[in-house]
Amino acid sequence: MSGFGMDGVRTDRPERPSTLGGPGWVPRHDSHAAEVAAGSAWATCGYRAESDPLRAVLLARPPDSVGAVTDAGGQLMTERVDLGRLRAQTDAVAEAFREEGVTVHLAHPPPDAPPNVIFLRDLFLATPEGAVLGRTASAQRAGEERHAAIALATAGIPILHSVRGTATFEGADALWIDEETVLVSAGFRTNEAGVAALRRVLDEQGATVLTVPPGPGVQHLLGSMVPVGPRRAVLHAAAAGAELRAALRARDYELIEFEPDDEVVDRRGLNIVTLAPGRVLMPDGCPRTRRRLEAAGVGTRVVDVGEYVRAAGALGCLTGILHRSAAPRPAGRAS
Repeated sequence: MSGFGMDGVRTDRPERPSTLGGPGWVPRHDSHAAEVAAGSAWATCGYRAESDPLRAVLLARPPDSVGAVTDAGGQLMTERVDLGRLRAQTDAVAEAFREEGVTVHLAHPPPDAPPNVIFLRDLFLATPEGAVLGRTASAQRAGEERHAAIALATAGIPILHSVRGTATFEGADALWIDEETVLVSAGFRTNEAGVAALRRVLDEQGATVLTVPPGPGVQHLLGSMVPVGPRRAVLHAAAAGAELRAALRARDYELIEFEPDDEVVDRRGLNIVTLAPGRVLMPDGCPRTRRRLEAAGVGTRVVDVGEYVRAAGALGCLTGILHRSAAPRPAGRAS
């Protein structure tokens, strides 16, 4: 049909416009997971092994609020922090990651953001299909999540779920111990409702959640263990309970155990980030811990994070892990 109708409107247009599926319409065929994996509509993110090569991280530029803290304990810190030195250490950590081939996304929380927003590992968990946004357990940290959400969106990371209601979940309580299992410390920073929320998301991705109680004297599961290679982990011996040890032994983990000395407890020498299988970034000023790691075949790189330690954290706490790429797996034996 062509020409004009009696009311002067053209009648030679296609029967259906592109907005209704006519010529020009292109259907979306790929699944969300495929789009994330390809890095097309979303940034590639997530991982299924804590020791796979690190590809992208999220760090926070310390806000002015950190320098305004007068009551360290009231803000969950050990001592007052020098803001200028802290920011210099943030820059040094970012540069160390870049030199290791890691993409660094730097968040800029507003000046009045809660000061503990510098510890991004607590605020989310990146899964292969996107992030689970946490909900912190302490009142002092309430609201940090929205700053993490802005940073994740800026980095192109989809947010699959925001923990809500009375649930609490902190990302440093969740660690992949094999490609199908996420170990979660439940009880202090992460409650049962938070575990249930995480379980629902991971179940859709074919992963199982296994819970253990928190270890004595540590804030998160990350304070008890850090995987440094396939089936290999550094363990804070005094903070590792029977359930944690049983879960690791059931998966044939080799455990490199450290007793609680001043380096482990006060200088947070095991608060580390695994860069690749058998290589870690660790706090400077822990020579005994460094020698022990290297004697066990774990390569180390150090960076000063002394001001973060005064704020009651270190490298593992301040680094939001966005993406790890799968490391080559050993070939199976021929039958």
